[in-house]
Amino acid sequence: MFKIYAVSDSIGETAEQVANATAIQFDNYIKVQRVPYIKTFEDVNNFVNKIDNPKEVMIISTIVLVDIREFLVQTCVEKGIHISNVLGPCISLVSRLSNQVPEYKPGAIWNMDKKYYKKIEAMEFAIRYDDSKDHSGIKHADVVLLGLSRTSKTPLSMYLANKGIKVLNVPLMPEIPVPEELFEMDRKRIIGLTIDPVRLMEIRENRLGNIKFLKEIQYANAERILNELEYADKIMRRLKCKVIDVTKRAIEDTALIIMENLKDLV
Repeated sequence: MFKIYAVSDSIGETAEQVANATAIQFDNYIKVQRVPYIKTFEDVNNFVNKIDNPKEVMIISTIVLVDIREFLVQTCVEKGIHISNVLGPCISLVSRLSNQVPEYKPGAIWNMDKKYYKKIEAMEFAIRYDDSKDHSGIKHADVVLLGLSRTSKTPLSMYLANKGIKVLNVPLMPEIPVPEELFEMDRKRIIGLTIDPVRLMEIRENRLGNIKFLKEIQYANAERILNELEYADKIMRRLKCKVIDVTKRAIEDTALIIMENLKDLV
């Protein structure tokens, strides 16, 4: 199996993303391995000397430090290892066109700035209030997602949290009243998720397995699902919130609609 090493003088996430985007085009034939924090000549030598089959590997590098980058390239050329530095040419071109000298800061893209801390806070918020009976977070949420079980509330919450948006999701069930706090908040911050009943039945049947509680409430029963959808529709109309059909929509597409809806609020 061919291998791509994603090498960086920081955590290596950018290099790994480029390597994975490349590898995915080759139907699992390519293995990607991240190699972070290559910051010294010794680091370079230690890494390169561990490569046994130069003809079966390549390196995708995002090393910013000029001396280390050039030394890695020189070492690879001497050993017959193919290497591509994806940041070096871009930095050099921008420097030449803008007539500015780059700072060459490793990991600059992942600096621990306000945006980073906002994302971490949003992730912790989403985990804490995922399908939670604790509704105290509603007044602190950037957006509240409403939907039946298996309408992508959790993955959507995590995706939005990764964008720094604090999400609380409320599962809708006819047996459980919705929190009164929803009727006191800005309706633009509430998003209802709906889905085709046949698709929901398929998803739930796959999920059902041996979960006794779900069987007891006829989780994947057609009549049950129609009743739930009717209940959810009634709640969403009462709240007058935006409703998104997630039947044939990717998480990213749904998230984009929500972010557009929130752009003047968050």
